[in-house]
Amino acid sequence: MGQKVRPTGFRVGITENWNSRWYATKQEFGRLLVEDQRIRTFIKREYEFAGIPKIEIERDRERVHIFLHTARPGVIIGRKGAKVDKLKEDLQKICGREVKLEIREVTNPEVNAQLVAESIAQQLLKRAAFRRVMKTAIKTSRDKGAQGIRIQVSGRLGGSEMARCEAFSEGKIPLQTLSARVEYGFAEAFTTYGAIGVKCWIYHGSYPEKDGGLSRGAHAKTG
Repeated sequence: MGQKVRPTGFRVGITENWNSRWYATKQEFGRLLVEDQRIRTFIKREYEFAGIPKIEIERDRERVHIFLHTARPGVIIGRKGAKVDKLKEDLQKICGREVKLEIREVTNPEVNAQLVAESIAQQLLKRAAFRRVMKTAIKTSRDKGAQGIRIQVSGRLGGSEMARCEAFSEGKIPLQTLSARVEYGFAEAFTTYGAIGVKCWIYHGSYPEKDGGLSRGAHAKTG
């Protein structure tokens, strides 16, 4: 089962928190859910090369809190904060209410699964050899402290006639162990000969016993 489900979805509410955290009535739930998706799509589209692995959204009665994780905060902030002010204005138009934006830097992007997957997808768009790209990413992540990594690419690799799937891994990837901190990332490369999907799993070791994620009794309604 651990190999058939998304690792983050398998752990959410147990060791991982939700990316959207808010309460809503039945009448409002659908609208806010679509709004969250619009926010994430807009940010990823406008700041494609800012290295954004995760966008967290919290809501209260007055405002929307957005926590933007990025490997390149300077790209989003801009000179004298000009770009970040423009981003806040655009997000307020989408939400129709006040937006509080907090930028959090990803200090080690080489061991972030989503950023590794996106990096490989961008290199495949430039027609780089997929095996070399995958092996380089694995070596870099291991050198930076990842305890295990697995990368899988699927599609018409190298422009071949038939789609296939190839994977490389190194170290441990305990997908069924809920106490294991496994990050998962997915990206797509839309090449001239078709779409290529890139999946990445990175194992960071076990969660600390004292403050390891959420307790089993902790529950929250999500958007």
